[in-house]
Amino acid sequence: MIPARIRSRLEALAERHQEVGRLLAEPDAAEDSNRLRDLSREYSRLEPLTQALRAYDGNSRELAAARELLADPDLRTMAQEEVAALEDQRQTLAQQLHLALIPPDPADEANIFLEMRAGTGGDEAALFAGDLLRMYGRYAERRGWRLEPVSESPGDQGGYKEVIVRIEGEGVYSRLKFESGTHRVQRVPATESQGRIHTSAATVAILPELDDIEQVQLNPADLKVDTFRASGAGGQHVNKTDSAIRITHLPSGIVVECQDERSQHKNRARAMALLAARLTDEQRSRQQAEQAQSRRLQVGSGDRSQRIRTYNFPQGRLTEHRINLTVYTLDEVLDGDLDTLIEALAREYQAEQLQALSA
Repeated sequence: MIPARIRSRLEALAERHQEVGRLLAEPDAAEDSNRLRDLSREYSRLEPLTQALRAYDGNSRELAAARELLADPDLRTMAQEEVAALEDQRQTLAQQLHLALIPPDPADEANIFLEMRAGTGGDEAALFAGDLLRMYGRYAERRGWRLEPVSESPGDQGGYKEVIVRIEGEGVYSRLKFESGTHRVQRVPATESQGRIHTSAATVAILPELDDIEQVQLNPADLKVDTFRASGAGGQHVNKTDSAIRITHLPSGIVVECQDERSQHKNRARAMALLAARLTDEQRSRQQAEQAQSRRLQVGSGDRSQRIRTYNFPQGRLTEHRINLTVYTLDEVLDGDLDTLIEALAREYQAEQLQALSA
């Protein structure tokens, strides 16, 4: 049985679904493309809830009819089986409706900036950062996403001291938002002559790209913009023109660079988007840290100081510390098979949200 308080919220959302449907059907709905996009997204989000509520109500009627048949000796056995099946279905539908009440993350459909930095471990940490970039790149390929380099600082022996890429595609942030944090690796480095296992680390930050950088109110007076000659791949044009951009946000001290594009204008636009994403991430992290003091799981909080995962090469083992999950499919994960981990984290996050909703 769904509590009356939750039932009223579900009915209000179902009414909103009908209202949005009427707004989309109006003749002038397509005149404002942004409004049309927002309404279409809202309609799609509310559609499963509305269907589940209808199914739940239909189940209630069928269940009441089946229970009446229990009084008939000739039909009791059949009725008992039907009641049991309907009660199972009712429980599933109630769970779906509770999940539908979890407020959606407005950034879930956003593209992202993925930042990785080598931590403790020197050259081995830089190599591990390179391994993680390949892992996310292969996962992006599996899902049909597009990955674009933004800036990089290669390691002395390979990999990256720091690397930033942009990933574009459907639901990118919703899938990768739990990856922020410190990733630890335990393995024997190629340069280790005595076969000793070393522990290194790399930090990952997942920053949703904003549709409109004005959301964070970037004041031109707060920005110091420098141009410089790009280095690395790109041919003679990149190396001989000051096309790369460095922007310093003076109040926060945040510095961003973009040197991948040949056009200074494109690099500036990309750097501004990255700066806005970082500033928004800092605000979100502060808010979530305050709200999450009593929470066991801080997924998606952007807290890079927290060790979230260990990759143990000698044992082929991967441990997700936030949910005490251990799997022995390290090779598959590094090859981009991340869905098992991501879905387990999402389920835990939903459970916490439902617990907060019930409270």
